[in-house]
Amino acid sequence: MSPSHSVTPPTYTSIPISVSGSDAITRSIKNLNDAVSRRRHWPEFASSLDRPDSFSAVLTRIRTNANHFRVNYLLLIGACGALSLIGSPGWLVVTAAVVGLWLVIYFFREDPLEVWGHHVSDWAVLVGLGLVSVLVVWASGGLGSVLLGLVVGLVLCGVHGLLRNPEGLFLNENDAASQGLIGPTSPSG
Repeated sequence: MSPSHSVTPPTYTSIPISVSGSDAITRSIKNLNDAVSRRRHWPEFASSLDRPDSFSAVLTRIRTNANHFRVNYLLLIGACGALSLIGSPGWLVVTAAVVGLWLVIYFFREDPLEVWGHHVSDWAVLVGLGLVSVLVVWASGGLGSVLLGLVVGLVLCGVHGLLRNPEGLFLNENDAASQGLIGPTSPSG
C-alpha cells in the first residue's frame, strides 16, 4: 500500500433524537404497561401454599418466589402503600402523581430528558424527583402511614415467599436465559 492511500478508520457520531414531550410520555407509559404485563397470574400467585420443612427451604423459597413473583410483589407493596393513604384522598392523588412522575420521567424513560432545549442529566432528574418526593411527604405529614403501609406490604410478600411452594413454577425462555439456565441455541444444519 502506498503512503498516499492510507486507511482512515470510520468515525461514528450520535444522531440527535428529537422527541416531543407527549411522545416521550406515551412511550414511557407503554414501557410501564409492558413491565406490569410481566406479572404472574394471581391464581398462580395464590396457589400451592404450605409450610417449609427446614430453614434452608425457607431461604430457597423466599429467593425463588422473590425472583418469580417480583412484579406481583411490587404491585402488592404499592397497593398497601396506596391503601395506607386512603384516609386522606387529596394526598393519595398527590402521592399517585409523584409516583407517576418517577415511573414516567425516571424508570421507564428511553430518551434523554430535554427541558427548554437543554439536556437534563439522569443525576439531576434523580435529585429533582427525590426533592419533590421529600417535599410531598413532608407537606402531607403522612410519612408514618405510608411507611406502615409499605412495611405491611413487605411483610405480606415475605409471608407469601415463605409459604408459597416453588415446586412446579415454570420459567419462560427469557427468564431461563437471564438466569443462565439455558444458553443460545444454534440452528442444526
